Amino acid sequence: MYTSNMQESYYHYMSRRNREEDLKMQTQQASKSIWITFRKEGVHLYPGADTDPKLATGDWDDVSFLGVAHRHMFHFKIRIEVFHDDRDIEFIQFKRWIERLYAQDVIQLNHKSCEMIADDLYEEISAKYPGRFVEIDVAEDGENGCTNFYPSNK
Repeated sequence: MYTSNMQESYYHYMSRRNREEDLKMQTQQASKSIWITFRKEGVHLYPGADTDPKLATGDWDDVSFLGVAHRHMFHFKIRIEVFHDDRDIEFIQFKRWIERLYAQDVIQLNHKSCEMIADDLYEEISAKYPGRFVEIDVAEDGENGCTNFYPSNK
């Protein structure tokens, strides 16, 4: 836009500066978060699915097999609020910490639903990182699952 013999008019200068300031303000006020993904093999069951008539229908919608322990590859995606844009939470460290919760049996899958698994994760995350919005997706084999939203408690 600038050449050695052209000078920016005052009007154009002020318009450009206003746009730059607006953009700077928007980036400073943006809601920011990081997210991580990982997978964890687990075995669970749905207690009572093999005897509850709403589940063990004997028809097209029968899911009585869920009452028997079965394997899944659980897929996780966890999003957490950060307060600035320079590694407030370093996501590789965050992911490693989350994976260690399972490796060290701090959290166990047991016979829980995806929603229960997400709640267990949130309890640990909110204890270490209080006052932050958290969103947790847990899916069985990357196919069906849940998304739990936990608003910040500011």
